[in-house]
Amino acid sequence: MHFLRPLLRKPSLSWIVLVAALSVLVPRVVHAEALLVVEADTGKVLQAENATYPWYPASVTKLMTAYLTLKTVKDGRLSLDTLLTVSPTAAAQSPSKMGFRPGTQVTVDNALKMMMVKSANDMAVVLAEGVGGSIDGFSAQMNQAAQRLGMTQTSYVNPNGLPAEGQITSARDLAILARAIIRDLSEYEYFVHIPSIRYGRKVTQNFNKLIGRYPGADGFKTGFICASGYNLVASATRNGKRLIAVVLGASSGQMRAVRAAQLLERGFANNTLTWLRPSLGTVDNLVPIDASPPNLRDEMCGKKRKRPATDEDEDTVASNAGASGSSSGEAAVMTFFTAGLQPPMAKPSELLAAAATPSEPIPVYTGPSKTGPALIAVVAADAEKQTIQRREKKKSRVAGKKPDAATEPKTEAKDTGKDTGKDAKSEPKSVAKPAAVRHANAKPDAKPDTKPKAGEKPVAAGDKPAAKPAAAKPSPKPKSTTETKPADQKTVAAPRP
Repeated sequence: MHFLRPLLRKPSLSWIVLVAALSVLVPRVVHAEALLVVEADTGKVLQAENATYPWYPASVTKLMTAYLTLKTVKDGRLSLDTLLTVSPTAAAQSPSKMGFRPGTQVTVDNALKMMMVKSANDMAVVLAEGVGGSIDGFSAQMNQAAQRLGMTQTSYVNPNGLPAEGQITSARDLAILARAIIRDLSEYEYFVHIPSIRYGRKVTQNFNKLIGRYPGADGFKTGFICASGYNLVASATRNGKRLIAVVLGASSGQMRAVRAAQLLERGFANNTLTWLRPSLGTVDNLVPIDASPPNLRDEMCGKKRKRPATDEDEDTVASNAGASGSSSGEAAVMTFFTAGLQPPMAKPSELLAAAATPSEPIPVYTGPSKTGPALIAVVAADAEKQTIQRREKKKSRVAGKKPDAATEPKTEAKDTGKDTGKDAKSEPKSVAKPAAVRHANAKPDAKPDTKPKAGEKPVAAGDKPAAKPAAAKPSPKPKSTTETKPADQKTVAAPRP
C-alpha cells in the first residue's frame, strides 16, 4: 500500500484509478458461490463469478421440467387441460410436495402452478410421467433438450432436483435455459412469476422473494438442497430491458434474493465505467470448467446451523448479511467500483423488509378444469377435505394420548401413549389396568354401603391396609417406564449421528 502514497499526493489523479488499484490489492476470500447476470435478448454477460463451475441445481431443475412440458403443450401433444394421474412413485417423493394420494387426478395447468410456486416434487414427477412416460424416459428428454440448447455442463437424473450425483448444471447453463424459456415460450411465461397459489384453505407464496418486492421482477425459480446451498434464477424488466440473474450457493433464502437484486441493480444502472472493464462476451461463449461440483452439506446443514429441508426460508437471516463472499473492505470497494459511483445498495434487511405487493392467490385444485361457479365449488370442496383431514389427525392424536386418562394416573397415561402398538408391552397392561380399575371403582361403591350399616369403624379401618397392596400394584409399572423410556430415547437419538 506504501507505493500508493505518491499517487494520493497528485491532485490530478482520478479517484476511479485509485478505486481500481484498491480492487486489485484487496485479497479475495474464497467462497462457494456462483454469480451471473446477462441481458435476456442478446445474452451479453454483464457480470460473472464462478459462472462455469459445475453445481448441483436442486429445484431449479424444475425449469427444464416446465420447459419440456410447455413445449409439448405448444406442439399440441398435450393441453393445459389434460388430466394426469398421481402415481405411487409421484406420491412417494420427498417434500416439498402437495401430498396427493395415488390415483388423484390433476390437470397439466394446475400441476405446473403447484410445481413452480410451491416447488412440489410430486407434481414434477406427475408431469414427467405424463410427458415422458417415466422418470427415466423424461430425464432422457431433458438431457436431449439441454444438448440442443447448448447446456454443455448439464445432466439430469430426475425432474425435480432431489439429491442425485448425476444431477449437475452451472450458472452459465441455467442462464441459457432461462433465455430459451423467454424466447420459445413467451405465451406461457405467466407460470414463472405467479406470486402465490391457494389450495383449499392454504395459501403458498412464491419462494422467489423478488416477486412482488423487487421492481420489475418477472421470473423464474428457486432451489435448495444441502449440497448446493440456496439457488435462484431470477429475471426483471426495466425500461424495456430484461436481465437474467443466476445465484448458486447462497447462505439463505433471503441472501439469494439479495444477491440477485444486487446483480440486477448493477446491470440496470447507467454504468459510466463500462469502458474500464473488459468485455465478457456472451453467455454461450463462457468457457466451462472441468471440475466436480462443490458439496456444501457441512456448511448448509451441519450441526452448527439448522436449515429447512425445502426452499422455504422465511425466518432464516444469514449472519454474514453484509458480506458477498469477500472481506468487508473488498465488498465496499467493488460495490463502489462496479456500480459506477451509484448510491450504495440498501441493506439486505431493508431490501426485503417490505411486504410483497398485494395480489389474489391463484386457485389450484384437483380434478378436471373448472371455471365460474364450478371452480368455486371445487375449491370449497378441497377446503372441506382439508378440514376433515385435520379433524381426523386431531382425533387420532387424542385417541393415542388418552385411552385411559380418566382412570389411570398421568404416568400410566404417558406409558400407554408410548407403548401403543407394541404387543409385548400392551399385554401386561391389559391385565393390570382392569384390576386397578376394579379396585378404584369398588372403593367408592362398597364403603358408602358398609359404613352406615356397620357402626364399628375399626373393622373398616383394618380393611384399609388390605386395599393398599392392591393400590401398590402400579409400583411395577414405574419399572416399566424406566425400562421403556431409555429405549425410547435411544431410538430417537440413534438417527441423529
